[in-house]
Amino acid sequence: MWDAVFATLRPGVVCDDEALTRAEAALGFPLPESYRSFCRTCGAGLAGGHIRIAVPDQAEGADLVSVAEVIAHGVAAARAEHEIGVFDVAGDDASVVDRACFFGRGEAGELLFWDVVPGRGEYEIWVLAADLESVRFGGADLADLLARLQGPAVRGILGLDAVPLPATFVGDDAAPDGTLLS
Repeated sequence: MWDAVFATLRPGVVCDDEALTRAEAALGFPLPESYRSFCRTCGAGLAGGHIRIAVPDQAEGADLVSVAEVIAHGVAAARAEHEIGVFDVAGDDASVVDRACFFGRGEAGELLFWDVVPGRGEYEIWVLAADLESVRFGGADLADLLARLQGPAVRGILGLDAVPLPATFVGDDAAPDGTLLS
């Protein structure tokens, strides 16, 4: 599947099903299959030169559970400090943010999250802009999001100034101490 999304694919440090199962237990919901496949095939790294997706059991700064908690806390604190009110959610209501589990970020500060609706196999992916106010639909699953970022839909996801991302994935390698090297 990922060979169809990325013309150039150099996997990084991948994770196994055991790490994915531990992350599910810590988060309290099943991880979507598109994400599980991504973690087993692509691993830690940079998609399209712009998107970094957290994977379980990697260095703390890249670990899915840690990233989800840190981003959620940071978003809440920043919004409170700057007295940012209601989210501006494109095409939907703000309740998607109430079900958010953050799992990635863009190089320009965008934050990727799943709309975790119980009973769904895949969760829609949404993008919280760096302004912490604008929320845009990203894709039906991870493969859909990454493919859409490579075409004209990128402007509706990352903003009007965005250009299509290259169809590349460059994985992070592990240092001898287990930390990730980009």
